[in-house]
Amino acid sequence: MELNKYIDHTILKADAPKAKVDQILAEAKKYDFMSVCINPTWVSYAAKELSDSDVKVCTVIGFPLGVNTSTVKAFEAKEAIANGADEIDMVINIGAAKDGNWALVESDIATVNAVKEGHILKVIIETSLLTDEEKVKACEAAVRAGADFVKTSTGFSTAGATVADIALMCKTVGPDLGVKASGGVRSLADAEAMIEAGATRLGTSNGVEIMEGKVGAGY
Repeated sequence: MELNKYIDHTILKADAPKAKVDQILAEAKKYDFMSVCINPTWVSYAAKELSDSDVKVCTVIGFPLGVNTSTVKAFEAKEAIANGADEIDMVINIGAAKDGNWALVESDIATVNAVKEGHILKVIIETSLLTDEEKVKACEAAVRAGADFVKTSTGFSTAGATVADIALMCKTVGPDLGVKASGGVRSLADAEAMIEAGATRLGTSNGVEIMEGKVGAGY
């Protein structure tokens, strides 16, 4: 198992200065992580800085609340791809999910999926705000809408990934979609537990600590 290739090395804090972004990019190249996950304002910069590596550029859309309109989410995604993003992590309309308006949840995802131009689309369902039944329905909506991954969390809500949620999401989407565990993956033990449960990607700011067998304190 190439643990490094499970990791989306992440910096999404609003107050992250350029020096922190540079640190994340350097660490991602050193450990050859799958991607860096950064806010949209850094995409073009990261794409240039990582152009001599295999590390992909991942960014977030409708983040962290998911309540932008579908048109705005699609515009964000198109701009991010034009700026060099390889992967898009979008937040669903969580309020629509709580209302049981699955048609809106699905169309929201589909609108972004329609502009991804062959790039990877991950759908953040924010598991900590959903019941198990809602988690299943959100994953089913992502499958129908053409997403490539479902993802647990933004890391900015009430809780992050759990082994139980990963198992449930994997069971729901089957082998054709990836499942990304994000939020609270702070150690090698956390990473191994999520992967054993079925996670195919890990979103974490503790990538270095995980690779070195330490315990991090971040996202």
